[in-house]
Order: sequence, then C-alpha cells, then structure tokens
Amino acid sequence: MKKISTMLMVASIFSLVACGSSEGDHAADQAEANEIAIEMEEAMEEVMEVATEEVATEEVATEEVATEEVAH
Repeated sequence: MKKISTMLMVASIFSLVACGSSEGDHAADQAEANEIAIEMEEAMEEVMEVATEEVATEEVATEEVATEEVAH
C-alpha cells in the first residue's frame, strides 16, 4: 500500500511540475521533485528493512515455539 501511495505522490509531483512554467522554474521544480523522489525511496528502503527485520524476528519466535512444543 505504501508503494502505491509513494508512486501516486511522485506522479502527482511530476504532473504539477509539467503544468506550464518557464524553463528555469521547470529545472528547479524538476530538481526538487527528484530530491523528493530520492527521499521517498530512502524512506521506503528503511520501511522495508524494518519489515524484513520484523519478519525475521517473527520467524525465529515461531521456530522457538515450535521447538518448545516438540520438546514437551
């Protein structure tokens, strides 16, 4: 869901940038849009890292519970 919202945000930024401005304004807006896209990509990478860590933690906990159940 976050990927979809991120893509929509980037698309909306690019569509706003495309609305008839001068070349200088357009270049500045494009640079700002690129910076925002990079920031959002980095944020998504952080979210994915946290999610991956949570999944790994849950898998370890599940394995521990399964091992305890087998031991009893």
